[in-house]
Amino acid sequence: MGKRYFCDYCDRSFQDNLHNRKKHLNGVQHLRAKRAWYDSFRDAAAILQEEQTKKPCRKFLQTGQCDFGSNCRFSHMTEQDLEKLSAQVQGEQRSKELRQEGADIPPGTIEDWLEKRAKRLSTAQSN
Repeated sequence: MGKRYFCDYCDRSFQDNLHNRKKHLNGVQHLRAKRAWYDSFRDAAAILQEEQTKKPCRKFLQTGQCDFGSNCRFSHMTEQDLEKLSAQVQGEQRSKELRQEGADIPPGTIEDWLEKRAKRLSTAQSN
C-alpha cells in the first residue's frame, strides 16, 4: 500500500503517483470544484459586473433550471437578484467610505456574521 493523495477541492483521495495526480488535476470535476471554491470568495462588485455583462439564460428563465448549471455562459440571475446584489455593493461601498473617513461603525455581532456565512455557503452549494 503506497502513499495516498487527498484533494481538498474534490474531497477524495487516490493513490499518489505522477500519472494519477496529473490525470486528476487536469480533470473536469477537479477544475469545476476548484473554480467553485475560489468563486465563493469573490466580492459582490465583481459578481455584479460579470452578471451584468451576460445575457439572461432563456432556458433558466422558462424552466427554472439549466443543463449547464454554473458553467452556463448566460446569467441565471433575475432582475430582483441583480437589484439585491447592486444594493449590497452600494452598501459595501458606503461602509468602506465611512471607514476611510474615520467614522465609528459599530461592529457586527457574531450572529450577523454566522448568518451571512450560512447564506453564502448555501448559495455556493446550490450553484
